[in-house]
Amino acid sequence: MRLTRTFNTFFESEKAGGLLLLFVTILSLYLANSPIQTEYIQFWETNVGHHSITHWINDGLMSIFFLLIGLELEREIYNGELSSIKNAALPIFGALGGMIVPAGIFLLLNFGTITQNGAGIPMATDIAFAIGILSLLGNRVPASLKIFLTALAVIDDLGAIIVIAIFYTKTIAFVNLFIAFAIMGGLFILNRRKVHRLIPYLIGGAAMWYFMLNSGVHATITGVLLAFVIPFGDGGKSTSSYKLQHFLHKPVAFFILPLFAVANTCIAIGQDWHEGLNHPNTIGIMLGLVVGKPLGIWLFSFFAVSLGICTLPRDLKWNTILGAGMLGGIGFTMSIFITLLAFKNDGEEVITYSKIAILIASFIAGTIGFLWLKNTLKTPIKKIKTKSTV
Repeated sequence: MRLTRTFNTFFESEKAGGLLLLFVTILSLYLANSPIQTEYIQFWETNVGHHSITHWINDGLMSIFFLLIGLELEREIYNGELSSIKNAALPIFGALGGMIVPAGIFLLLNFGTITQNGAGIPMATDIAFAIGILSLLGNRVPASLKIFLTALAVIDDLGAIIVIAIFYTKTIAFVNLFIAFAIMGGLFILNRRKVHRLIPYLIGGAAMWYFMLNSGVHATITGVLLAFVIPFGDGGKSTSSYKLQHFLHKPVAFFILPLFAVANTCIAIGQDWHEGLNHPNTIGIMLGLVVGKPLGIWLFSFFAVSLGICTLPRDLKWNTILGAGMLGGIGFTMSIFITLLAFKNDGEEVITYSKIAILIASFIAGTIGFLWLKNTLKTPIKKIKTKSTV
């Protein structure tokens, strides 16, 4: 299986971005527990235009991250691994299992409690971290495994977006929501009339974001919606979709996601930090990510292949799929993002303990996944020439 140049660009930026995420997370945790702890934490809570810096990052810059995810998903649907039902079925079923089983484990422990809203937390996969860890294995990794894990993580993120839109929207201002969708409709008309200049779509997207922000629906949804009204054409280098996707790779991987990680991992860890880890909420998060993710991804993939819905690529084995599922347990940025939405009215303590549980679970999942695949993928893959097509 050969990789397109666009996929390679995406993979390489996510790989390097994942390693940068690891560095800035460690740095942020260190500063949050250093002699400048108070000043460091207060900086991220500084109000700018009636909202904290962290709030602007989470609701504003992360919309750009979701725009990139939407553009990548669109490309996979039209030209990539999701363009045929047979190819798409394996990562789709894997992603479904990777969402349903972790959420089920979490609800088994938390249903009927004040923390049951956290069921979406272990459903997410951090693309950058998962790819970053996979890349450490170098040329041992077959192309189909890269594609499977990337498609799986993108679909997981789409699932997380749907969860955010449905379950973490409390009250809706329908007038603002109607205006946001009316703007989207206008951009869709521009698309159909073959207007290819990006400026109208970006201005319209900013207006969409403003009204979505004030509608009650989380503003980051705007990014995905905008991606699907930007002209895709044949997906070539001259198209608006390709230009924007190519432009966004590095800012998202090397600025937006690291900034999100820094702002949301400035956690002051007290001496009693471990006491919060015996709560059903934190146990549910850790079990969901470390156990539920690989179990769900493997089981649903196995059933899909057994039922003849799809086939397992020739260069993959079931123990390789299990290893990919372990890396899928790296929730990190998306899990923290959902934590902030799920528990925003439940106090800072439950959010802090949830973040600690996510960090621990993601570290365990990443370590086990890396060691498992290192042992499984023993033979380096011969380098295959990549296609020059987009």
